[in-house]
Amino acid sequence: MIITKRQRRLRRAVKARAHIRALAVARLSVHRTPRHIYAQVTDPVGAKVIAVASTLQEAVRQGLKNTGNVEAAKAVGRAIAERTKAAGVSKVAFDRSGFQFHGRVKALADAAREAGLEF
Repeated sequence: MIITKRQRRLRRAVKARAHIRALAVARLSVHRTPRHIYAQVTDPVGAKVIAVASTLQEAVRQGLKNTGNVEAAKAVGRAIAERTKAAGVSKVAFDRSGFQFHGRVKALADAAREAGLEF
């Protein structure tokens, strides 16, 4: 049986999400595609979305030349941090969804930390 790249990524994601559930804090989940990057914060139970930011939103996209690069990821990180803090949440667990922690995923995390999120 051939295991695809996507299946390997999702296997890594399941392990991390099990650990995050045990922490019982809000979860900052990141998803990336070659063209866009998405971030959302859910409550500890996972039933309610607290904040959302992506490169598809006009407010985030303003001033960006391209939506699939590190600068766009930084903009999404700043936006998700502002929106999460406005909702009254300051501490989250970072869920990279099985993606490697480098490049755009790392840029988003660093920008969110600089904007005031704790994880």
